[in-house]
Amino acid sequence: MTDRIKLDFCDVYIYDNYMVVTVNTGVNITVEHNSVLTDIADNYYKNKAFVYITHRINSYSVDPAIYKETSKIPNLVGFCVVSKNFMAKSTAQIEKLFLSKPFEIFDTLPEAITWAQTLTV
Repeated sequence: MTDRIKLDFCDVYIYDNYMVVTVNTGVNITVEHNSVLTDIADNYYKNKAFVYITHRINSYSVDPAIYKETSKIPNLVGFCVVSKNFMAKSTAQIEKLFLSKPFEIFDTLPEAITWAQTLTV
C-alpha cells in the first residue's frame, strides 16, 4: 500500500495500480464526492492506468449520474464492486449499465485485485 486517505465519507487505500475505496454507512455518493475521489486519482495515477475498487462492506447509495463523469477518466481502465451482499450486487448490476469502462462484481477483495492487475499489466 502506498497511502491511506481518511475522508469524512470514506477511506481510500492507494496501491500501485488500483485504489480501494470503503464508503461509510449511510452515505449517498454524489457528484461532489466523486469529484474528491477523482482528484485523488489524478494525484496518484497521473498518466498511469489504474482500477477503482469499491469495497462495499457498508450500506450506502450512489447517484448513477456519477458514472457518466467517471467514464471520462482516461486512465481508469476498470471499475469493480466487492461485496457478498445480494442487494449490493443487484445494485451494482444496474450501476454497470451507466459506466462505459470494464465493470466487474466480485465476492472477495483478492479476486478484485487479481482482476485489476490483469488490466494494468
